Amino acid sequence: MESTELIDLLSRGEDSRQQFKADMTNADGLAAEIVAFSNTLGGRIFIGVNDDGSVRGLSGADLARLNQLVANAASQNVRPAVNPLTDNVPHPNGTVMVVSIPEGISKPYMDKNGAIWVKNGSDKRRATSREELQRLFQQAGLVHADETPVAGLSAGDVDLPYFEAFFEQQFGEPLAGHNQPMPQLLTNMNLMSQGQLNVAGSLLFAKTPQYSLPAFIVKSVAFVGNQIEDDRYIDSRDITGKLSDVFQQTLGFIIANTRAPQGEQGFNSQGQAEIPRVVWEELVANALIHRDYFISAPVRVLVFADRVEIISPGHLPNNLTIENIKAGNSNMRNPILASFATKLLPYRGLGSGLLRTLRAWPQIELIDDRGGNLFKVIVVRPNMLEATG
Repeated sequence: MESTELIDLLSRGEDSRQQFKADMTNADGLAAEIVAFSNTLGGRIFIGVNDDGSVRGLSGADLARLNQLVANAASQNVRPAVNPLTDNVPHPNGTVMVVSIPEGISKPYMDKNGAIWVKNGSDKRRATSREELQRLFQQAGLVHADETPVAGLSAGDVDLPYFEAFFEQQFGEPLAGHNQPMPQLLTNMNLMSQGQLNVAGSLLFAKTPQYSLPAFIVKSVAFVGNQIEDDRYIDSRDITGKLSDVFQQTLGFIIANTRAPQGEQGFNSQGQAEIPRVVWEELVANALIHRDYFISAPVRVLVFADRVEIISPGHLPNNLTIENIKAGNSNMRNPILASFATKLLPYRGLGSGLLRTLRAWPQIELIDDRGGNLFKVIVVRPNMLEATG
């Protein structure tokens, strides 16, 4: 890092990606800062800098001591150990040590006492809420939301005719001829544990999963204009039921509210779909399968005059980026749901669906909102393209 870059960074003040420290002498305190950055988005600690961004500088002896302190804290006081990089940057008022900590790939990180720290604005705080801890373990691949047991739902809540049809289609034999009790069969299929259906089993096969999982629905609204603040709407619906039903009804809602005018066709004709059906199939399937089920919020489908927005709870998992998924990369946030979705929905699970979607309709914007913890897809409608063309 050059002095000019350092001066520019310090002029911006502290935020969730950079922290100022006049000095550091305590390994435990430094470890907590390293843990917080590792559990969040990474960042830098500027040592030799006052809270207001002014530089007090470090001596040669300070730099030697601090380099040892950083090495000891990162290897002995952080679990699992991390490898921050240090850079001694000259400044007119003295040398500043810049400690760079990348976002960790083995979350959650903790200090030697087992405390899990995360960034909270320019400060840090202990992660204590159940959902927050679950998400950190989820990012490490240690737990998946779709395998979480759902209180109050058991084998008796399964839609038996639906499950029987699925079973016979997949295994080539009637369920009645299978010699295992239903609870054991569901457990073997990773749909049940501890006598309760898990989230995947409930969403896939329960008769009315929305009663036990009321947040995991789709809220759909078709507006007259282009603003969500507009209280005029054409259609509004809470879509509930089994995942396959939610998929079909959500697909129907979008297609019904984006269908092109009849033009010269007969009065009773439905009009042509303005955007290829495969686009909606892929985007709706992804929203249902890959959303974060540790977040108690619905998927939202908003149809505007100029666009359609599909908003899923949870940003892209782990180190996935928009560029990664456009290149065909994927990450199984909900592996049980994903494995069954290939049998119940038009979903392949190979990471190629988005590529096909963009080929069919390139006017799609993908937004990975990590601050808001959501993923948004914006599909531009043809009338908007004609207006700007």
